[in-house]
Amino acid sequence: MKRILNILVFTFCSLLFAQAQMVQPVKWSGEAIGDSVRLKAVIETGWHMNILEFGEREFDEEFADSFVITLAANEITPIRYNACDDKMCTAPEIWDYASLSAESASPLSEASSLSSGNERSLWLIFILGLLGGLLAIFTPCVWPIIPMTVSFFLKKGGGLKDAVLYGLSIVILYVGLGLLVTILFGASALNDLSTNAVVNILFFLLLVIFALSFFGLFEITLPDSWSTALDNKARSTGGLLSILLMAFTLVIVSFSCTGPIIGTLLVEAAGRSLLAPAIGMLGFSIALALPFSLFAMFPQWMKQAPKSGDWMTSFKVVLAFLELALSLKFLSVADLAYGWGILPRWLFIAIWIACFAGIGIYLLWNIRNVNTTRQIIRAIVIIPSFVFAGYLVPGLWGAPVKAISAFAPPMEIEGREVFNDYEEGMAYARQTGKPVIIDFTGYGCVNCRKMEAYVLDNDSVKVRLQNYVFIELFVDDKRDGIGDKNSAIQRDLFGSNAQPYYVQLDPYGKQVAEPMAFTTDPIEFINWLKY
Repeated sequence: MKRILNILVFTFCSLLFAQAQMVQPVKWSGEAIGDSVRLKAVIETGWHMNILEFGEREFDEEFADSFVITLAANEITPIRYNACDDKMCTAPEIWDYASLSAESASPLSEASSLSSGNERSLWLIFILGLLGGLLAIFTPCVWPIIPMTVSFFLKKGGGLKDAVLYGLSIVILYVGLGLLVTILFGASALNDLSTNAVVNILFFLLLVIFALSFFGLFEITLPDSWSTALDNKARSTGGLLSILLMAFTLVIVSFSCTGPIIGTLLVEAAGRSLLAPAIGMLGFSIALALPFSLFAMFPQWMKQAPKSGDWMTSFKVVLAFLELALSLKFLSVADLAYGWGILPRWLFIAIWIACFAGIGIYLLWNIRNVNTTRQIIRAIVIIPSFVFAGYLVPGLWGAPVKAISAFAPPMEIEGREVFNDYEEGMAYARQTGKPVIIDFTGYGCVNCRKMEAYVLDNDSVKVRLQNYVFIELFVDDKRDGIGDKNSAIQRDLFGSNAQPYYVQLDPYGKQVAEPMAFTTDPIEFINWLKY
């Protein structure tokens, strides 16, 4: 058992270390020699460097070990380059000998931008996992297990120690699930799955089925023999193995309630980064394991905790409405990626209004039949439900309703001319002499929707964007290979496959600034603009 735990910890830490490393296989240096300057790039073994832009000079070869060139002082211009090995290519970087911080400024600016975007993305996934775990605690599949499990450990004599180990076992199992998903599919495959029509339709149907089950139409459970066998095995063994088996019993027994939450979380994490599924499961498992450990530390709290009862039925119905609303995100991704047109933005918002209004109406319907405490708790949910439904109503007529920007289909942003074809946009830029912004985005990209709502729809940003030809390229558009073409443009020309990803070019395709990754700060975006 200790060996298994060590392997899981080692694997998780290895992935974390690999994710945190910054790949910089090219090291530049320069020295003045009389009226000339000698530039040198040392390239790590296994890599080769491509010079993408160097004044008017063109190079027809790759540089594998080093690149050395001597130039007159007045010939010095910034060098735009990238590096590749047999597995990946780095994003384009600029090295400028004339800059005081030449060796690190430009490369680090892009890397830090992308890194901060990845960090925000991982924190979002972790928080979503925590919220999902908190929701799962109060479901009828988990809440009744808490007193039984705590009582079992106390009677067994392990008490606090065993209960804490039980909580850690829950964390290990769910984080292991996240790691397993990444190992089996890989980050790139998960990204493809996240926009695959069949996968999204299946998750849409799965959430609808679970929602109908929570409404009480039928019951979904795994075979009782599975949980019974695990429970018997846990009681007949001792040590860490028995605790791990008890934790696995919880996973099996609670599946009908936690399944849709876990599935939604894993799909949401798909393609964000190598660690996203494990980070999501870490947040989920911490929240789920917390009450078991706390009630074991303070068993007297169990007397004050609410007993299982009708309130759980109400909680299930509320959760069913939420699952119906969330299921539309998966249907919307497939609809947008394949251009079916079956779920326009106004219809998406209308169904969300119905779901949140439904929560308020359901809880209000028989509020007189519950005690004062339950009435207060219901009111705490009823009021925000009706307020949020009212907030969404203007969205039916084109209001941005930014609170659901991460889920709803993208809205049309007025005041800018948009091209969806790279060649057409660049041809128009050369014709008009206007600079270019390329927006690499995706229908399944949550951060893209948020950035559109909070940054691109900002009035000050829209004024500045009128100076540009705006090219919006969806990398997951499944129609006629459009997405594959756009993805190849981002990968081959700019060495990146992350979205959102913004690039500034002059009318002739010369990059004029380091790319911009995810941000929700309009001022940061405006400061990034060169025109």
